[in-house]
Amino acid sequence: MSSVDMPSPAEGTDESEHLRWMREAMNMAEEALAASEVPVGCVFVRDGTIIAKARNRTNELRNATRHAELEAIDEILANKTLTPSIIPYALSDTTLYVTVEPCIMCASALRQMGIKEVFYGCENDRFGGCGSVLGVNSILPHPKHPAYKATGGYLREEAIMILRRFYITENVNAPAPKSKANRVLKTEIPSRPSSRR
Repeated sequence: MSSVDMPSPAEGTDESEHLRWMREAMNMAEEALAASEVPVGCVFVRDGTIIAKARNRTNELRNATRHAELEAIDEILANKTLTPSIIPYALSDTTLYVTVEPCIMCASALRQMGIKEVFYGCENDRFGGCGSVLGVNSILPHPKHPAYKATGGYLREEAIMILRRFYITENVNAPAPKSKANRVLKTEIPSRPSSRR
């Protein structure tokens, strides 16, 4: 990540710690790419330890809801050690690191689960639920579920490039695959918008 790309440090947290967890999420994105999935990966961190990590599995499972975040949430909820009792906000002491801004569906699920905070790589200009399209995380008021802070820009360039690597290839799992034989991988990455949501 270039110094231009570096978000302002979160209060009380070492910046290198955020980058460490985001690198783990990038490893999961690489695994997704190798499996011909949209390369999004995430890790959930509690008390300085990864408690769950996942990648997109939408193509593999033929289920559009199998985003990395939801895969990991299912893993956390199924583990009686991580969630020993049923509580309203099972993720209230957990932080998410994900390579791409959560979509509206995932941002809503995270809010309903009471996630403590989210850090992501690049913006999701088509489906972003943490401000790029809709501020499900905090802008939309909700009578019950608490808002959460979402900060983007961690390993942003790497997150964009891995997505470009996927989208330049032909997605054989798409309902109507488009020929991409003449596509060229773009390596120039525009700077992110100056306003933060």
